[in-house]
Amino acid sequence: MSQAIRFYETGGPEVLRLENVEVGEPGPGQARVRHAYVAVNFIDIYFRTGQYPLALPNGLGSDAVGVVEAVGDGVSDIKVGDRVGYLLGPQGAYSEVRVMPADVLIPLPDGVTDRTASTLIMKGMTAQYLFRQVYPLNGGETILYHAAAGGVGLIACQWARALGVTMIGTVSTDEKAEVAKAHGCTHTIVTSRENIAKRVAELTDGQGVEVVFDSVGKDTLEASLDSLRVRGTLVSNGTSSGPVHIDTRVLAGKGSIWVTRPAMVHYATPRSHMLAMAKELFDLVLAGKIKSEPGRTYALAEAAEAHRALGSRKTVGSTVLVP
Repeated sequence: MSQAIRFYETGGPEVLRLENVEVGEPGPGQARVRHAYVAVNFIDIYFRTGQYPLALPNGLGSDAVGVVEAVGDGVSDIKVGDRVGYLLGPQGAYSEVRVMPADVLIPLPDGVTDRTASTLIMKGMTAQYLFRQVYPLNGGETILYHAAAGGVGLIACQWARALGVTMIGTVSTDEKAEVAKAHGCTHTIVTSRENIAKRVAELTDGQGVEVVFDSVGKDTLEASLDSLRVRGTLVSNGTSSGPVHIDTRVLAGKGSIWVTRPAMVHYATPRSHMLAMAKELFDLVLAGKIKSEPGRTYALAEAAEAHRALGSRKTVGSTVLVP
């Protein structure tokens, strides 16, 4: 038996229940993983509220690190005792132990602790595909990044600094601005008292940025479009404030803007591609260019509290559960 978070209806954090579940032995192509840490990501809120539909009842979470306890037939590149993380596969990471498809497991290198890795698997891989694949940054670019003090944001700050990118990051408070700057964000915009597009214009001599990475959505869409230079790119990589609806005529009027809505699964598959992404991320960590630790830690039974904190946008950095 294993304890796990389950939910039977969509709604607020109160729908999350801690239950005992059967785990069993791994079948062909599977591995059983005992979790050390489970990451809490904003996408988990989308699933909990029904913004992203799931068949119910169901588990929650797609991002965890732990150790392999058993493997099924046909598994060759993962063995018992391996430290692994994952970010793809079925929902259900909010648990002590679970059986997973072995081909989504990412071996963790020596020198990267479980605690550090718990903040990197989804969030660090997100920074990788945004900065290195969706809009490949090579250095010298000026970008606007929303929620720069969040879990992905603090990794993005460091990655931008490592690449030689000028990053303008939005944050909600002066305290978060200091944290983002300490992690490598070149300029910050405190949205509670500054106009985003106006400040971007001041920082770029009226030219605008080449690309905006916007995980906020509805509340920042207009400012994001107004911050772009002619033929700039809006990467809409999240909708924490609500979904985005764009009239394509507006894109023409604001300078022939490009828009993309990427999804991790299309960049992290096949497995060889996922492992290459992880290697680039871990190489930066091992070189000391990216440092990451949880901002907040909760017990598995406190998953609802973790969701309340994340949903309030009061968190800084990553939030993790400890089974």
